[in-house]
Amino acid sequence: MKFAVCVFPGSNCDYDTYYVIRDLLEKKVDFVYYNQKDLSSYDCVVLPGGFSFGDYLRPGALAARTPLAQAIVDFALKGKLVLGICNGFQILTELELLPGALLPNSSLKFICRDVYLKVENANTPLTKKLEEGEILRIPIAHHDGRYYVPQETLKEMEERNQILFRYTDEKGITSELANPNGSVAHIAGVMNKDKNVFGMMPHPERASEDILGSHDGLMLWYSLISE
Repeated sequence: MKFAVCVFPGSNCDYDTYYVIRDLLEKKVDFVYYNQKDLSSYDCVVLPGGFSFGDYLRPGALAARTPLAQAIVDFALKGKLVLGICNGFQILTELELLPGALLPNSSLKFICRDVYLKVENANTPLTKKLEEGEILRIPIAHHDGRYYVPQETLKEMEERNQILFRYTDEKGITSELANPNGSVAHIAGVMNKDKNVFGMMPHPERASEDILGSHDGLMLWYSLISE
């Protein structure tokens, strides 16, 4: 399996993601840059976290207008795997590959800390190595992470099991206190209808080794390579 890690001006988690794929998963991986137009040689594309183009206009807006963005759309429409993390999630919503939008946190502050997530759907390429209801501890680092969709869209997504993760406490209980950014229905990650495009605000690449305080994110990567 061969991965591509997208690099936009301002990306800051590209090397972290590259390291996990190359050194921990021991898979082939390349950096692909914002002016690249062809992703046909890859099996999975990862859009890492960061502040692409300095978050000007709004996070992900300018990155979604690059040649690489169009290549990502073409790649996804062929049914290949795409994972967007943090700013990558924001870009995927800008491209309308995922429903909804990421708004400023309800606190209007940048938040960087560990959070707890409950796995809502374990029957996906990103979560197949996990159990439904399993609790993960993975860090977040964002200012614009408040996921929003209208109630009608949310109902449709829940009926299709498109919700991947929700913010909870360590016991798996949802509450306003456990929701770090005010996301609708406590949502931390979603996927598209075809189950090949995934977005999440928490950073699994920052929770893939014990030395970082948690390896709970590692099973997401193992899920992807078990395809």
